[in-house]
Amino acid sequence: MVVKIWDQRRLIVPMTHFLEGPFENWTRTSAEILGTVVLRLDYSIPVRALRQELTRILQQSKEWDGRVNALQVTDTREHTVEVRALMSAADASLAWDLRCEVREQLVAFVQRTFPDSLPRIRASFASDPVERASVSGSTSERIA
Repeated sequence: MVVKIWDQRRLIVPMTHFLEGPFENWTRTSAEILGTVVLRLDYSIPVRALRQELTRILQQSKEWDGRVNALQVTDTREHTVEVRALMSAADASLAWDLRCEVREQLVAFVQRTFPDSLPRIRASFASDPVERASVSGSTSERIA
């Protein structure tokens, strides 16, 4: 069976795939689709400001269909928070373009407005001179 996919290519799928297992046609009633953009940012990011910027970006985008606009913190890691933007578009092709547009603009917004909220690696150094000497001594012994 030949299936036309979202980017205008055709995918050849063996008929047994459809005969032997379940499948779901997501475009049977509508081609509308949701898209996501995931950013990993420093804990200092002001989420409310990022959420407002997402709304501004979507309202100015010709790809957005106006149905879904959400931004949530979906995970926390040792050094970063994971922020997910969720948006809707009329079809998969528009959703791809919208996701790329939103990702680019959100990254530019963080770079311009909250550069300290970009992911970074933190290091702590011993403040005790004795501790520093013992740490540096052990390092030089291993190198020699």
